[in-house]
Amino acid sequence: MGKAKKIKSGKSKRNVPLEKQIEDDKFAKPSTRVKVRQRNDEDAEFVDSNLSQRILEQARLQQDEIEDDMGPSARKPPAAPRLGAGSDESDGEETDSMAGDFYEKIEVDEEDERALEMFMSANPAPRRTLADIIMEKVTEKQTELQTQCSDAGSLQVQELDPRVRQMYEGVRDVLAKYRSGKLPKAFKIVPSLRNWEQILYVTDPGRWSAAAMYQATRIFTSNLSEKMAQRFFNLVLLPRVRDDIAEFKRLNFHLYQALRKALFKPGAFMKGLLLPLCESGTCTLREAIIIGSVVARNSIPVLHSSAALLKIAEMDYNGANSVFLRIFFDKKYALPYRVVDAVVFHFLRFERDRRELPVLWHQALLTFVQRYKGDISSEQRELLLGLLRHQSHATITPEVRRELQHARCRDVEVPPVCS
Repeated sequence: MGKAKKIKSGKSKRNVPLEKQIEDDKFAKPSTRVKVRQRNDEDAEFVDSNLSQRILEQARLQQDEIEDDMGPSARKPPAAPRLGAGSDESDGEETDSMAGDFYEKIEVDEEDERALEMFMSANPAPRRTLADIIMEKVTEKQTELQTQCSDAGSLQVQELDPRVRQMYEGVRDVLAKYRSGKLPKAFKIVPSLRNWEQILYVTDPGRWSAAAMYQATRIFTSNLSEKMAQRFFNLVLLPRVRDDIAEFKRLNFHLYQALRKALFKPGAFMKGLLLPLCESGTCTLREAIIIGSVVARNSIPVLHSSAALLKIAEMDYNGANSVFLRIFFDKKYALPYRVVDAVVFHFLRFERDRRELPVLWHQALLTFVQRYKGDISSEQRELLLGLLRHQSHATITPEVRRELQHARCRDVEVPPVCS
């Protein structure tokens, strides 16, 4: 017979009590041996996929910086996802997944655009930008005509320290090339400055990248009061959005996200962006659909929406106004009777209009009747039925008439139910 093998017990347990030995044997102990893995020389010749992706991203960023330094002639066409249609080229699967649930491709009929041009203002007021206002204030100061106002919304112009100007000119260069990452700390404190508009003018918002505009909207929406945020939306964000749509026939994804972020202050959004766009008289159908999609896809308090509806219904008609009216109607708010009456009178104004109204006007009327036929009075229902005899559409008007004829108006008493 072979010799019995001795069981190895690790450390000596000669001086350890028996109960301690029994307790220690119930649990496994970690090994103190350190494993040293030797790297194979063949594996050192290859780079893993994650490191390769980071290297390629850095190479693309360096290539973009080189192209920016070489000038606009060496730049490639913008590849950022944009809202709307107008190009037959595919933006790739990455763009579609990035856009995702935020918007859908928009097709604009040329005939509808031509029909809406008939209702645009023939002599639109010149659009004012931040640069215009700054230059006006500077001129007033130079001619000593500026008055000291205590209004919180007034713009105070003062001489900037050369070092401060130099610092924000450096911020301007960063924002012009910004794509992602942290922003300069000097830019983050701009909303807390008294002369923030003058500092903003030094950074030249017209040269900001789309990603920088989104980050700026986040910062200013969070840190400015509603009145100051309204000025930022009106003087900086709105001109940039309109210029981008006019140039590319669609909206950059970052600018679309900036509009959604601006809705965190709905009062400033309505007064500084939506209502000035409608009052300009030059809002195109494409602009109305794109900005209207932001309103449609986000929650807005009923009071702000009611005030916007009231203002749009009372202002001079522009074809794009029907787009915003229909979007607000589809939100199915419980509107005050004053707003409902204003919308009814808005439609009744076109009873004697000899122009051929666009399809959007008839669609807005149909949506209003479908949603609020129970909130109009009997007299208003008869006036709307009379309107249909003067303004009609082959397919939409019969639906409007059917809804009105079966409507139970707000002034009709409901008979009590007998038990």
